[in-house]
Amino acid sequence: MSTVVLARKYRPRSFDQMVGQEHVVRALTNALAGNRLHHAYLFTGTRGIGKTTVSRILAKSLNCTGADGRGGVTARPCGVCSACTEIDADRYIDYIELDAASNRGIGEVQELIERAAYKPGVGRFKVFMIDEAHQLTKDAFNALLKTLEEPPDYLKFVLATTDPEKMLPTVLSRCLQFNLRPIAPEVVREHLAGVLQAEGVAFDDGSLRQLGRAARGSMRDALSLADQAIAYGGGRLDETVVRAMLGSVDRGHAAALVTALAARDGRALLQGVDALRLQGLSAASTLEEMVALLQQMAVEQAVPGALDGADPDQEDGVRLAGVLPADETQLLYSMLVQGRGEIGPMGDEHAALAMVLLRFLAFAPTPEGAPQRRGQAAAGAAAEPDAPPWLDDAPPPDDEPPLRTAALRVASAPMMAVPAQPPAAPAEAPPTTPLGDRWEALVRTLQKQGRISALVRELALQAGPLACDENADSCVWTLVVERESLRTPALVAKLQTALSDELGRAQRLQLQPGVPADSPARREAWERQRRLIEAERQIREDPAVAELLAQFETARLVPGSIRPL
Repeated sequence: MSTVVLARKYRPRSFDQMVGQEHVVRALTNALAGNRLHHAYLFTGTRGIGKTTVSRILAKSLNCTGADGRGGVTARPCGVCSACTEIDADRYIDYIELDAASNRGIGEVQELIERAAYKPGVGRFKVFMIDEAHQLTKDAFNALLKTLEEPPDYLKFVLATTDPEKMLPTVLSRCLQFNLRPIAPEVVREHLAGVLQAEGVAFDDGSLRQLGRAARGSMRDALSLADQAIAYGGGRLDETVVRAMLGSVDRGHAAALVTALAARDGRALLQGVDALRLQGLSAASTLEEMVALLQQMAVEQAVPGALDGADPDQEDGVRLAGVLPADETQLLYSMLVQGRGEIGPMGDEHAALAMVLLRFLAFAPTPEGAPQRRGQAAAGAAAEPDAPPWLDDAPPPDDEPPLRTAALRVASAPMMAVPAQPPAAPAEAPPTTPLGDRWEALVRTLQKQGRISALVRELALQAGPLACDENADSCVWTLVVERESLRTPALVAKLQTALSDELGRAQRLQLQPGVPADSPARREAWERQRRLIEAERQIREDPAVAELLAQFETARLVPGSIRPL
C-alpha cells in the first residue's frame, strides 16, 4: 500500500488549519460570516503557499450543508458533508479546476463559459477555479471578461497566479485580490515540528532550520523536502544528513570567509575556497550563506541588540558585526549579490567564487602595517601609510608598532595646542536697495502662502528689480533675469497672476536679460555662506575640538563637513 506524501496528507482542510496567511483567512472568514460574497476572487503569490488550498476551502464554505444536511454558507465548513468530502477528494461536480498552464486557449475558456450557463447540479454554488491564470492567451482572457464581470448568481470565479503583472488590467479590476505572502522560516519550522511529531519521526533543531531556509517561504516545498529527508536519513532527520542532502554550506564556512575578508587576508581567503572545493560544497550556496550573514551583520550594526545572540541562526551575525565597518559591510554585501550571476556561467564555480571575493580586496583600503601592493613603492622600500583624503600631505612616518592603540597614542601625545586654521572671511554682502527689499518681501509672502511653486518660484527668486512704475490701476515691474529658460511667457504670466491676486491690482512684468545685482536668491546664498562661516568659527573655538586638535597631530577639520543648524 502506497503512502500519502506529507504535502497532501497535511494539506489544510479548513481556514483554521492555514499557516502563515492570517490576513487572507481573516478577510475571507469575515466576508463569509457576514454573507458579503464577491463574484470573483484572485489569489496571488509564489508557489506552494496555499493559493489552491484557499480556493478549495472557499468552495467548501460556499457549499457546505453541515453534518445534519441543513447548514448554509459558513466560514467553518464541517468537513463531513458530501460537499466537503467530495471537494477534498477532487470529485465534486460543481467545483471545476482548470490548469491554464496546459489549457490556455480560447477553446478551453469557451467550454468553461458554456458550462456556466447551467445551474449547479448538487451544490449551492458553482465554483470555477483557474490556476496559473496569467498563462491564458489574450483571446481567452477577452472571451472570459463578460462572464467574469457579470456571472450568474450561482457562479463564483477563483483565479490563482504566481505572476499578477502578466494579467490583463481589465481582469484585475473585476476581481477581489488577495496576496498570499511567503511563509517565514520560523513559522515553517514550527509547522514541520508538529507534522514530524505526528508522524513519529525523530528530528533535531538544526535539521528544521535547514529545511525552513531551503523552503524559501513555501510550505509545500518544506513538506516535500521533509519527505525527501526522511527517506535520505533512513527515517530520522539529522542536521548533517539534511545539509548533505540539500548541498547547503555550513555557516562556519561563510563566517571564516567573511573574517578573512575583514582581515584582508588573501591567503586565508583562498585556502577557504580550496576547502570548499575539496569538500564538494557548492560555491553558489556559499555565496548565498555569506549574503545572509552580511545581512544579519548590517542589522546588528544599525540596531545593536536587534539580533538574538542565543539563536544559532543569528549568533554569527552578532559575533561578526564588529569585524567590518558598516560601510564596508554594505559594500561587500552589494559585491556578493552582484557576483551571484557570475558563478553559474563559469565552468569552475569555485574559481569564479574566488574572483568575486578577491574583488573586495582589490578595492578595499590597505590597512596600516599591511604589505604594499606591487608598483606602489620601489622594491625593498618601507610601506608608507596611505594619506587620508582630508590631508594635503601624508602624515609623518610612524616608527611605533602597527598594533599600537589610539589610547596609547593619546597618552603619549604632547599636550600642546595646534594652531587652528583661521576661518574664511565672508564674501562681501551683495548691494541692496529699498526696491530689492520690497521685491524680496513680496516674493517671500507668495512663497509662504504657496501661491508660487516650481519654476515660477525660481523665476521670482532669481529676478532682480530695476524699476517699478506705479499708477492708480496697475504696476509695471522691470526685472533682470539671467537664465533664458525662466524668461518664458508662460512663467511670466503665472507670476503676474500671483502678484495681482496678492496685491489686489494688476501687475505687469517686463524682463531683461542680464545678471541681477540684487535678487532674493543672491541674498539667500550670501546668508547661507555667512551662517556656514559662523558655524565653522564656533566649531574651531569649541574647547572640546581644540583639545582633540591638540592630542592628534594630524587632526584637521574637514572642509565642507560642517553644516549650520
